[in-house]
Amino acid sequence: MRKMLLAALSRVLQGPAAATAVAAGRTGAVSEASRVMVASRNYADFASEATFEIKKCDLHRLEDGPSTTAVMTRDEGLHYYKTMQIIRRMELKSDQLYKQKIIRGFCHLYDGQEACCVGLEAAIKPTDHVITAYRAHGFTYARGVPVREILAELTGRKGGCVKGKGGSMHMYTKNFYGGNGIVGAQVPLGAGIALACKYFGKNEVCLTLYGDGAANQGQIFETYNMAALWKLPCIFICENNRYGMGTSVERAAASTDYYKRGDFIPGLRVDGMDVLCVREAAKFATEHCRAGKGPILMELQTYRYHGHSMSDPGISYRTREEIQEVRSKSDPITLLKDRMVNNNLASIEELKEIDVAVRKEIEEAAQFATTDPEPPLEELGNHIYFNEPPFEVRGPNQWIRYKSVS
Repeated sequence: MRKMLLAALSRVLQGPAAATAVAAGRTGAVSEASRVMVASRNYADFASEATFEIKKCDLHRLEDGPSTTAVMTRDEGLHYYKTMQIIRRMELKSDQLYKQKIIRGFCHLYDGQEACCVGLEAAIKPTDHVITAYRAHGFTYARGVPVREILAELTGRKGGCVKGKGGSMHMYTKNFYGGNGIVGAQVPLGAGIALACKYFGKNEVCLTLYGDGAANQGQIFETYNMAALWKLPCIFICENNRYGMGTSVERAAASTDYYKRGDFIPGLRVDGMDVLCVREAAKFATEHCRAGKGPILMELQTYRYHGHSMSDPGISYRTREEIQEVRSKSDPITLLKDRMVNNNLASIEELKEIDVAVRKEIEEAAQFATTDPEPPLEELGNHIYFNEPPFEVRGPNQWIRYKSVS
């Protein structure tokens, strides 16, 4: 019976040559050929793009908001899917390495929030600027830093993106300014970057991110004021993952409408679990800034699966059932996957192949991050300044000196 079914399948898909192979008992060859034939046939049948209905944003001091429909091409969808899967797997590998005590110190993971950094990056240009808080691994990857350099930075190795001297909270690359460990302190810096964009006459914007836990900081409101007065091209983005450390937003803030916190600054509240919602809202916000209208505020409603940091189990202030409900109903990767499959932008088999390739990439990156050497002690004082002549840096006491090279 099995041979009869294989023979029928081969005749439909591949013609008489395959039927001969089945009759000769070469079923392995036919199976592989069938897989290739089905894959190529499906590839030809895929839609090149699809249009999706997305959730309407809540608006503050805006007459019109982002579109409630979004067009996504097949190539865009595959790119978003792979990027989010890499970030998810990278964070899970970081969790594993931390528990093995290979990664030490502070470590804040981003799994669950992948749609935020991927959607934002899809809406801006490489020449635009991004600064965020200490939950920075996803943005570091989205800005172009390879996984192996991120993991090597986490393990304190020479091949890390900042030579093993920054760790989890201090990663940088061109037009990405971290990774900042002091709660809320990156917001004034982001406004400063936006001021530089305006001062030099560049048609660029700065995405300045912070969490709901930092949203009550006084320095943020001071920055709002200056940015509005000077009409800076700054997009203030509150990633509201519902908990500031172990405190829910309802217990921490008299008003949880973070998108209205700018008062005189226009605001948007966005579904931060939907990469297309984030992308369209960010496109709207960047157009607002590039048109010279000044700053705008975005609140991304999202969720983190891990605790605040690796020292936080994440279940003392919320239930496992709550986490599982978000995973089952609102997971950003699952949402994108379902959209692509249901709209014939990709097949389940194709996405599974991406998953396999991602796992392989993460494992290879982890191997590099655990075998690469640590930076030598004589390089401890290097890279304090950019493009400056070498100078001496005092060590732990006045008799120890390190040479600092830019």
